[in-house]
Amino acid sequence: MISLDSVTKKFNSHIAVDNISYQIEKGEYFALLGPNGAGKTTIVRMLLGFIKPTSGSIIINGMPVSNPDSRKRIGYLSENHKIPSYLSGLEYLLRHASLIGLSGHDAKEEVGRVLEIMSMKGREKEKASTYSKGMIQRIGLGAAILGKPELLILDEPVTGLDPIGIREVRKILEDLKDDGVTVILNSHLLSEVEKTCTTAGIMYKGKILIKDYINSIVKDEETLEDVFIKFIEKENE
Repeated sequence: MISLDSVTKKFNSHIAVDNISYQIEKGEYFALLGPNGAGKTTIVRMLLGFIKPTSGSIIINGMPVSNPDSRKRIGYLSENHKIPSYLSGLEYLLRHASLIGLSGHDAKEEVGRVLEIMSMKGREKEKASTYSKGMIQRIGLGAAILGKPELLILDEPVTGLDPIGIREVRKILEDLKDDGVTVILNSHLLSEVEKTCTTAGIMYKGKILIKDYINSIVKDEETLEDVFIKFIEKENE
């Protein structure tokens, strides 16, 4: 589904991503982990075509990321997602539906499906200015899954959600596995990553320290958080 080959990204003299190569298979649930400044967001921005790699190549679904068609089937939720305060959740989702080519009855039907999934039915006509942070996050995730994308890129998707909301998001992601959706998840909530994802990569200072199945990375009585801290501390020795 995704292939990065010797990808480097420089901002002037700063190397944000340093000669990274790895693959993500179709249907894989991959967690991209690392402390702030590790290069995770830079990789996401390159996958979405917001910025270009300085060198190396990125292939999505058999197409170079420079080809806009490679991004047609991607759903994306950014960190600290915002909705204009003057829009309702319904209006916001309908606008996103139009961006993926849906209109009329098809758009309303798809938005209705998403509102049901995100437990926002009955609140969709209220203005975003009245929504809690968790409700904003639900609508944002709803926009990301409109049109049943093949690839979901989620940056801190459970931000602002209470434990029930976190569990609901986990259930949504579990259900998407049956559809063969590929997921790239950025999150600092490692306990949730461990429950949701099958593979993980740990980044530090622009490099991938390890990429493997989570059940191979985490051994014995360790948690993913234990392993993460161990790798970062080792790099700082």
